[in-house]
Amino acid sequence: MVMTKHYQHVLALAYAVKEINENSKILPNCTLGFNIYDRYGARWTYYATMQLFSLRKTFIPNYTKDIWTNLISVIGALYPETSLHMANILGIYKIPQFMYGSAPVIHDNTENLPFYQMVLNENYQTKGIAQLLLHFRWTWVGVISKDNENGERFVQTLLAQFALYDICVAFIKSIKTINILEAYKILQFLFEIYDFIYSNANVLVIYEDHIVYLRTLLYLSEIEVKEPRGKVWLMTAQMDLMALSFQRSWDIRPIHGALSFTIHSSHEVSAFQSFLQSRNHFLTKEDGFLKDFWREAFNCEFSHSFDSNKAVSMCTGAEKLEDLPGTFFEISMTGHSYSIYNAVYAVAHALHAMLAQSKQARMMNGSKCNLQYQHSWQALPISVCTDSCNPGCFRRKKEGNASCCYDCVPCPEGQISNQNDMDDCFKCPEDQYPNMDRNSCIYKIVSFLSFEEPLGISLVISVVSLSLFTLLVLGTFLKHHDTAIVKANNRNLTYMLLISLLLCFLCVFLFIGPPRKVMCLLQQITFAIVFSVVIGCILAKTITVVLAFMATKPGSRIRRCMGQRLANFIVLCCSLIQAGICIGWLSTSPPFPDVDMHSVTGEILLKCNEGSAILFYCVLGYMGFLAVISFTVAFLSRKLPDSFNEAKFITFSMVVFCSVWLSFVPTYLSSNGKYFVAVEIFAILASSTGLLGCIFFPKCYIIVLRPQLNNREHVIKRML
Repeated sequence: MVMTKHYQHVLALAYAVKEINENSKILPNCTLGFNIYDRYGARWTYYATMQLFSLRKTFIPNYTKDIWTNLISVIGALYPETSLHMANILGIYKIPQFMYGSAPVIHDNTENLPFYQMVLNENYQTKGIAQLLLHFRWTWVGVISKDNENGERFVQTLLAQFALYDICVAFIKSIKTINILEAYKILQFLFEIYDFIYSNANVLVIYEDHIVYLRTLLYLSEIEVKEPRGKVWLMTAQMDLMALSFQRSWDIRPIHGALSFTIHSSHEVSAFQSFLQSRNHFLTKEDGFLKDFWREAFNCEFSHSFDSNKAVSMCTGAEKLEDLPGTFFEISMTGHSYSIYNAVYAVAHALHAMLAQSKQARMMNGSKCNLQYQHSWQALPISVCTDSCNPGCFRRKKEGNASCCYDCVPCPEGQISNQNDMDDCFKCPEDQYPNMDRNSCIYKIVSFLSFEEPLGISLVISVVSLSLFTLLVLGTFLKHHDTAIVKANNRNLTYMLLISLLLCFLCVFLFIGPPRKVMCLLQQITFAIVFSVVIGCILAKTITVVLAFMATKPGSRIRRCMGQRLANFIVLCCSLIQAGICIGWLSTSPPFPDVDMHSVTGEILLKCNEGSAILFYCVLGYMGFLAVISFTVAFLSRKLPDSFNEAKFITFSMVVFCSVWLSFVPTYLSSNGKYFVAVEIFAILASSTGLLGCIFFPKCYIIVLRPQLNNREHVIKRML
């Protein structure tokens, strides 16, 4: 299947070589030649690459005695997978490769391969996309990308940019790599993503190499009975607006209004258009691609292969390239063609410098240059005081020596140098960090405690389990509300304590997920007030136990002070004081969403800033004050003969509570990132679980397993 628009890539290569060979100032007495190979998967790519190191007519790898097999460099390819396959062989022979398409993802085993990228780094494009979305106030977008490493890299970089500007993603869908001939698989995939495309996101960012799938999808959408909805397609520079022969009659209006980034090209290559217009199958005989291109582009057949049964016309030679629509062929030089054009000139100028400065440049033989002993990777003679400082280092002059003599010093922590012989290192932008070699910057990943990661999932499971257990205890007490043990422990106060503990567990959900303004305001305030109610209930229960014992003495007036009013008053006072502190906190310096670029290397931490650290610790300090009072009263009354050792259980529960929160403060201050939040969640869960278990487990044990002890006579006996 012929991609007619790619034919210009071939012509750009041929035109650049033609220009150089006609220019006697670049390579005098030398003639550049070229071979062109198409790709048909990994196996054919490897075979074609090995042919470059063989004889022209016989496949004998590594036999390069033929004068016509003097390989200087390789230009390729449009697709990163092909470039990587070629580089695996070219790297062995140290043959440089110029890439005019997307760069492959570099791993540890490929980072030393001889790549030279002719197009701009994709990271700059993601910044441009984010700025464009902000300009039009589009904050709800869908993302469609290739289903490969390049697509994953693009999506990760794009999401990092979106997080900085509060742009939300409606969906992310990957385009699978499918053979264009397997139509049934393409249709199956297109119907899979159809509902995603026609979601409520009206702006779609697409990262692909060509528009074949998109045009098919839009064509199918006209067949569907759904009401058509306008979409804004935001396309990356890698996407080529081209069509296949069977798409010739398809309507292209759904793509009108799309926004597309473009690869830089130049209008200075004005003669290129004349070169294109001179191409004609009936006149240009040396071009082996032209016949297939002509047949597909103009939908015609030649006389020797013309079939009258087909609904096509016969090629006449009067067809003109400028009459073709842009999706089939363009007269002006495209960005990819311009990259190929520049790559050829880069090779020519490098070869010119090598011939002009090396001894082999003098070995001329007639009208051709002899490069038999010159390799494309070889260095010129070196005469320097100090070898070049590689990226990752900078030059430091030696005291008392000439300026040409210096030491190569590694860049300090947090800085890089990305060129040879730099006089100083520099810091990466805030959203990036240095790699291990300190010679390039890597985009930081956005980090926060999410519901999808293992830590978040385990915390959610813990919260749900403890909440259900609390509800079970509450249900048990409600079911046995008329029994002695429930009555002896102040039923209303017990119900209030259980409901408050349930809210303590549920408030953990406010700490998980990306920080938002409302969530940051509710996090600490809800946690502080609910915990104050819990400790107030425990303090009220402890004081009630003491007063109950004192009220049993003959003639005691304390009985008048006992009752639900005293308990309610204690809980209300404890809660109102904490609420007053929180109101002062919110009115002066409330919590807010914040971004931390520096605490953790390689991560952008999304978190809630407490606002006023002093008021935050005032809230914790007040809870600690209440806990100390509750512990003191319970400890002093632990030996009183109250019913079911209530004071002892409260004392032990407060020991657990105080131990958890005393260890929380130093751990909290020494944590970073998502673990910063996880530590506070753990403290909430651990302290609440301690209170729930120490106070209510013994009572549930008696209610469920020892019901014979749950009677009024046993209560009076223990109190006496």
